[in-house]
Amino acid sequence: MAKNQTTPEQHSVRLLKVGEQVRHVISEILARQQVHDDTLSAHTVSVTEVRMTPDLRQAAVFVKPLLGEHEEEVLKALRTNTAYFQREVAQRLKLKFAAKIQFRSDQTFDEARRIDALLNDPRVKRDLEG
Repeated sequence: MAKNQTTPEQHSVRLLKVGEQVRHVISEILARQQVHDDTLSAHTVSVTEVRMTPDLRQAAVFVKPLLGEHEEEVLKALRTNTAYFQREVAQRLKLKFAAKIQFRSDQTFDEARRIDALLNDPRVKRDLEG
């Protein structure tokens, strides 16, 4: 019997799909305040991206509190409740294995702000125009 072969492209699409499903589940849990944590209830948290490992056993979850305020406090609360999130994701998505979740701060907004400031610097503008 032939083994079901998947192409690298199909594998990559699967990683993206599962990552997006995980992002939706965690976002929904946070939006509905289903985690009984005062810190998480007091802050609006955006789940900006989820990156899955190829074996789907680990998920890097990138988050950003609204306006970037109290980031360390929110990350600590998320990390404290990691087991709850892992259990909920596994149950709702019916995954074979519960992905190990690692909450990380999303730095893309800060990096974009830094690049924007550089591009608006008069010396850089002068160089770009010349």
